[in-house]
Amino acid sequence: MKDKVRKRGGRNQAKADAITVTGANNAAGIKEDDDTSFPVKIQGAGVEPFEFQVHGFWLVQDVIMALLSRNEVCPRSSMSLTFAGATLDPLTELQSLKGVKAGAILRLVEEPYTPHLARVHLAHVLELLRTSGPQDALREGCSPSILETLTHTQTPDLSLPNGKNLKRSAVNTKTELTNQDGAPPEYLLPGSSERPLMALLPHNSQLEAPCCLKDLSLSCWNPPPGYRKLQGDFMYITVVTNEGRRCDITSCPKGFFLNRSTEDVFDPRPVQSSPVCHCFTDLLSHISPVFKQTFTTVKLGPQQPHIERMPTPYHTLSWLGPPCASRTHKNTFSRLRVDEQAAGQAPDWNEELQAARDLPKETLEERLQRERTLLEVNSAFVKTVMQGAETVVDGFVEPVNGNPEDPAFLWGGLFMSQGAASPALGGERGRRAAQRLELKGVQAYSDLEALQILYTLPTAIVDYRGVRLSAQGLAPGLECSEQDQESTPASRGLLYGINVGPQESVQRRRLLERLAQAAKSLYIQRHVVTAPSGLRVPLFTSVDTQGLVGADKRFYILDVFRSFPADVNFCPEVQTESQAVSKEEESNSSCEEDETKRVGVTGWPENYHATSGLPKSFPHSLCRLRPELVKAFIQHKHCQFTERVRELLDENGGFEECAAAADSRSTEAVRAACREVGSVSDIIFEIRLNPNVFSPGVSFPPAESSSVMLQERLLREAAAFIITHQIPGFLQWCLENNEAPMDGASLKWALHQRGINLRYLGHVIKAIEQLEQKGRLRHIMRSIIGEIFIRSTRRVFNNFIQGVDVPSLSAAVSHFLSCLLVPHFAPTTAGDEAKKKSRRRGRGAGASESTPWSTLTGPELWNMVCQDAAETYNASDSLGSGAHHLVENYGLQKLSLLREFCLKTGVQLRLRDYFLDNQNKAPIVPDDILNIFPVVKHIEMPTTDASKAYYAAQASISKGLLDQAHDQLKEAAYLFGRVCNDLHPEAGFCHSLSAKVAFLRGKAAEARSIQLKAVVISERVLGFDHPNTIQQYALLGVYVYAGGETVLAQRCFLRARLLMLTVHGEDHPYMATLDCCLGLVLPEEQKEQFLKNALKLNTSFFGPADLHTALNQHLLAQWMSAKGDYRSAMACEKEALTAYTSLFGEDHTQTRCSKDFLSTITKQAVKVERTLRQAGAEGGEQTVECLNPTSDIIVEQLALVTGIKKIAQSDKFQEYRQKHEALKAAVRKELGLKLPHELHASKAEKLEEKSSNQEAEPAKEVEDGEQPSEKNTGEGQQEQPVEEMSEERAQPANGHVVELAEPHQHEESSEPDGDGVASGAEVTVEVTKAVASPSTLKNGMSWADVVSKSAVAEETEVKAVNGEVSAEDKAVEE
Repeated sequence: MKDKVRKRGGRNQAKADAITVTGANNAAGIKEDDDTSFPVKIQGAGVEPFEFQVHGFWLVQDVIMALLSRNEVCPRSSMSLTFAGATLDPLTELQSLKGVKAGAILRLVEEPYTPHLARVHLAHVLELLRTSGPQDALREGCSPSILETLTHTQTPDLSLPNGKNLKRSAVNTKTELTNQDGAPPEYLLPGSSERPLMALLPHNSQLEAPCCLKDLSLSCWNPPPGYRKLQGDFMYITVVTNEGRRCDITSCPKGFFLNRSTEDVFDPRPVQSSPVCHCFTDLLSHISPVFKQTFTTVKLGPQQPHIERMPTPYHTLSWLGPPCASRTHKNTFSRLRVDEQAAGQAPDWNEELQAARDLPKETLEERLQRERTLLEVNSAFVKTVMQGAETVVDGFVEPVNGNPEDPAFLWGGLFMSQGAASPALGGERGRRAAQRLELKGVQAYSDLEALQILYTLPTAIVDYRGVRLSAQGLAPGLECSEQDQESTPASRGLLYGINVGPQESVQRRRLLERLAQAAKSLYIQRHVVTAPSGLRVPLFTSVDTQGLVGADKRFYILDVFRSFPADVNFCPEVQTESQAVSKEEESNSSCEEDETKRVGVTGWPENYHATSGLPKSFPHSLCRLRPELVKAFIQHKHCQFTERVRELLDENGGFEECAAAADSRSTEAVRAACREVGSVSDIIFEIRLNPNVFSPGVSFPPAESSSVMLQERLLREAAAFIITHQIPGFLQWCLENNEAPMDGASLKWALHQRGINLRYLGHVIKAIEQLEQKGRLRHIMRSIIGEIFIRSTRRVFNNFIQGVDVPSLSAAVSHFLSCLLVPHFAPTTAGDEAKKKSRRRGRGAGASESTPWSTLTGPELWNMVCQDAAETYNASDSLGSGAHHLVENYGLQKLSLLREFCLKTGVQLRLRDYFLDNQNKAPIVPDDILNIFPVVKHIEMPTTDASKAYYAAQASISKGLLDQAHDQLKEAAYLFGRVCNDLHPEAGFCHSLSAKVAFLRGKAAEARSIQLKAVVISERVLGFDHPNTIQQYALLGVYVYAGGETVLAQRCFLRARLLMLTVHGEDHPYMATLDCCLGLVLPEEQKEQFLKNALKLNTSFFGPADLHTALNQHLLAQWMSAKGDYRSAMACEKEALTAYTSLFGEDHTQTRCSKDFLSTITKQAVKVERTLRQAGAEGGEQTVECLNPTSDIIVEQLALVTGIKKIAQSDKFQEYRQKHEALKAAVRKELGLKLPHELHASKAEKLEEKSSNQEAEPAKEVEDGEQPSEKNTGEGQQEQPVEEMSEERAQPANGHVVELAEPHQHEESSEPDGDGVASGAEVTVEVTKAVASPSTLKNGMSWADVVSKSAVAEETEVKAVNGEVSAEDKAVEE
């Protein structure tokens, strides 16, 4: 099976080879400390001998792939390695081969081609000939990486950890983000309303790559005739060189040779002077000198970093395309057709996916290989789905059924259909919801990797031109024996489902066991329903689900779109029906009446309907709870359960008494708590939900009456839990977090992390309006209104675009957007302007006046959008009468709305500056619509080991174990590289967190190198203007500034500000963060407007007494002190001091720091005033002495502003010390003896006492209020994490006490428990309690230099505890 997957089809072998090379390179990076690397000498294959560094743990195939990527060997393929005349097994490790050591000679041997390998070789050559230029990614609709263009230097390999080869010239760089004098352009200044798009993407900064050939295609004589196939001819290729020469080339097992065929005569005999070349480019170099020169230039010229060259696993849409599409279109040699599948060889996607899932996973290497294969298969599947959607919707494929309401298509091994629009489900809305929920159900069962028990078909849904298609791999045939042949077709192989009759077989029992295990993991309650035939059927799933055993002997589960519980807030009619059924069944027995009383609580909070307006109807009947909500609700119920048990035990004498008595009180307390919280078990806490409750058409037998009523109560409580807990919790998070959602994607992520469906957007608006701090949530209100508007617009657009003919698509889309963005837009005469342009360009008569789409007007479109918003979100009043209402009332930008619309519909616009406020002409014309791309939703493949290492690193950071976290993140980065070549969102978060840890450990150069890679990953995988990309640019600015690259840091922050203005606008808390950063790194004359704008934003969003505002006030005071304006500086610092006092109290270190700084600048102000008066009396001039911060201070303040470090609000470090000391004292008291390491500790205490008496006075102030230092108990790092963090790694920040920042919000998105919140990530990293005087700012000393003196005592104390006090340490003390 493994070999079958490894050799499958070769559809994207070049990509697989590159992934393997990356794995080898990353392996070298992660294990560079191991002594397993050694040089070998490579010979053969027509290349000059060279030395190559290998590692003992590499497989032979890893060595081959690494060699094939080198310029000396590239683009050769179909190679093997031999040693001492013997061919090496590709799956053998080098270290297991005898004689392979340093200096060994390995020979590359050319292997014969097969037809398939010949096509793979040609595909690899084409990949090189299609050397990507700056516009290629945009032309293909992919999000490009802008980092290289931003810096305008050649970027070496980003994977090097030391960053030595990543130096960029900050002096010679020129970008659009700065003027010639270094000042930011006007459109980036605070208050500017200009939003140019041309600055977002490169348009003419680089030259296109040279063209090596004029044309390369299959020959007109292809395919070879039968008698030539018998002589080894694979295919015939026609080449047109740059010299104008036309040649025909034959592909054969030995390679390629020039034949004698012409356009008119077929002569397959080889030309006498033509050699047979194993490599296609060698033959082309022999034919064309110009090709040889150009290809050498391309191959040896500057290369993009590997992370920028590799294709992403999935398509990331760029909503902007090249500024001139016709000029960027070039010959890609697609007529060679090596990328296409041979006719009749469509892959069996299901078999490929299941074979990959069945790969062994006992060892780490096997798991990595399995996950990489899964990702490769799914990536190729999704790519085929995109191609299939375009082919089907564009009309190139005929349906295989005769049903016009639900056409089905077969293409490329895919089964594609729209699905039936059932009125019972809600028509078109219900059909789309069913497709989306089916994908979620498949994802849920696919995530049960640990069980490896049930199989699902490869599934994806794709939206293209208003049509949603569901794509699946072809299901395997049903297994049936000879005796089943006479049975009904429906029963053959079907083992599970409501319509399956009573069966008894080994396979059915095995399937039910697996379904029971899956139900336990998905919190699904086993239940019994009544089938249409009257039989009682036990189920572990929804009633629609079917289970079967395929002809491949695997157990499959199908139709899982109702796998999650119903959302009772949006199904009132079904609720009433269920209650009536329950009452009828309740009268059947008196015992059931008692059970009804036990669970008779309705589940709705008091006055729930009056306050929330729920439950209510919805446009479709498939409203289901999210799995994140189910987990959060069960955790909430568990908290209620534990609290209730504690209360009941306290009422009966307390826990200790009940436990000592060993009577029934504990058991009764647990039973009572189980009954009250709704546990399905009376003896343990267990919450499970029934997905069939509140489902129309489902009936339960009378014996299930009490269980159904309990399930109804739980589902009502779960639905109310969204309104009463999750939405308020989301708003509270937004109030406290400056990285709140910026656009629709980040808003959707934040809501889904808390289990809130987007149909609750109207209720989120209602909750905001009821808050006193609703003004502080205006950015959230703005994002929600924009999301409601765009989602309703997309549904209207889907219906609109389906009725448009292909020749009119560009005109129709531009007309729709003009109606949407320009109030009261109505074309004067339909299609007049389009006709004129079409006539000038010779494209016919243009759009006809009778086309329905051309009669659409702005008011009509707006009415349809408002109607949809009212039906879906109950928010029609919020949209007003036009786009101008959204701009004036909510501060929405038309450009941001345009971006959101394009990303959701797949529309790509031409890169130019759009003037959307022009009332006289259409702002968007047909030529601006470059393309419409399919938008795909697909299954996410696992990265198990990499994710585990990443989560372990997060846990280590929460404990303060930076060294351990660094190693774990290094391991996680290596594993991500092996599986997905780092092109994965979670891999980007891992690199970002790794850069933070490296920075906190004092390694700014390493942090810079890693963060460069994180930026590229975010741009390519999430989008060049994704909110996460904005934050990654800001972090990169901090690290490059720490390395002394001020100009590059300015460009990074300005780039982040430009993206922020485009995505959301200026009125957002994170804009205050960016402006603070710019106020720290820009020249003095440009700082003021950014710092003052940041203060205005922080004050409006967080209030004057918030930590963000206080830090901003301090930065303003620092800047004013630097320019000599001490009076204003004193006023700002007083505001900061007031905030610190209200937040932390008088005795907190930060408050004392602020007091000392205020006192110092006050004294300095008095001194300057006295000096000026004296100078005035003497008639002379006197220079005002200024206080300038050093670069070290600015770096630490940047870390605080961006959240890399946080000011500690509580002394958790000292609390940990006290608890640990108390625990040690209790152990000593119990044992009555001292352990050997404690004897050393007692000696260290004496040394400590002696050294503390010799401390200088400032150091004594530092230690005021501290607890005695924790002694070394000989325990591991995990037991004393804070002790292990040295002063070298915990840098001071302008007198601030700082702590590690929480992991980034996206970094938390994949937590195994689904919480999405790392609550324990705020362990304090105490740095210093010293206050450096501003005189330090003048003499060039850093805050670290000042603090180092006051930290000597504590540092020596730790060394003394470990018995490591040296003479030099004592000398420093004295």
